[in-house]
Amino acid sequence: QTAILKIRASIVNAIREFLDREGFVLFDAPVFTPSACEGTSTLFETEYFDQRAYLTQSGQLYAEAGALALGRVYSFGPTFRSEKSKTRRHLTEFWMVEPEAAFFDLDMDMDLAERMVMYTVVNVLEKNLPELELLERDIELLKGIKLPFPRITYDEAIQILQRNDFPVKWGEDFGGDEETVISNEFSSPVMIHRYPAQVKAFYMKNDPHRPDVVLNVDMIAPEGYGEIIGGGQREDDYTTLLNKINEHKLQVEPLQWYVDLRKYGTVPHAGFGLGIERTVAWICGLKHVRETIPFPRLMDRLYP
Repeated sequence: QTAILKIRASIVNAIREFLDREGFVLFDAPVFTPSACEGTSTLFETEYFDQRAYLTQSGQLYAEAGALALGRVYSFGPTFRSEKSKTRRHLTEFWMVEPEAAFFDLDMDMDLAERMVMYTVVNVLEKNLPELELLERDIELLKGIKLPFPRITYDEAIQILQRNDFPVKWGEDFGGDEETVISNEFSSPVMIHRYPAQVKAFYMKNDPHRPDVVLNVDMIAPEGYGEIIGGGQREDDYTTLLNKINEHKLQVEPLQWYVDLRKYGTVPHAGFGLGIERTVAWICGLKHVRETIPFPRLMDRLYP
């Protein structure tokens, strides 16, 4: 456990160092929120005096406000998902680093994401070889990771799955099994972009050349460790964003401040969130994400 925690600290420090060098400033996002960011089915609800509040699923919406004011920001803090999942990839409480940048498009977002992950891997290899050896991690697999990372469209990912006799249809989201099959095709993290709009969040911007997909990206770690980054370009048009909120059957009132960011002056912007625990699990070669954090929170674990 000591070795894992040392590597976790190195990963966090490397990410913050990278973002500092790239001109990003830390921007604090609240833990109590009045609305959903990633879907209403995974919210932890709590009483907030005479109101209803939720534990945050992401600092993204607030980081967007920060990016419009400061240019380049990142939030770093705990996030909560009430997912009734007992897989080796899920925690109910985990930590995310979420950069957000004004005037970024999807390609710039993907460039930033791959450089940040590469910087982190190199840093761990330089500073934590004893810990990696103690964990019996195959270091050659990490040393083999190179830039640029492979980039494939959702359509191409579907072809990979079908070629491997995996029963999946266009328009379906990918789960852990699908991500593993795709990742087995590559030795480095693979970036899958332009998913169907119907399976992604309301704030994703549609591809102007193909409105049925959005300008998003998921980075899938190799060796079957699943998604470590999710992000993309944000919808910056007021009317379009409002329509999307209604299409997703979300309440407009708690999100009105977010919509108004477009009304009173906006710019194209993009960002992503990196899950610390999944990244630690992948780099350390761990079997379960619960090993990556001192006090894991699972469906059946709240103590200590």
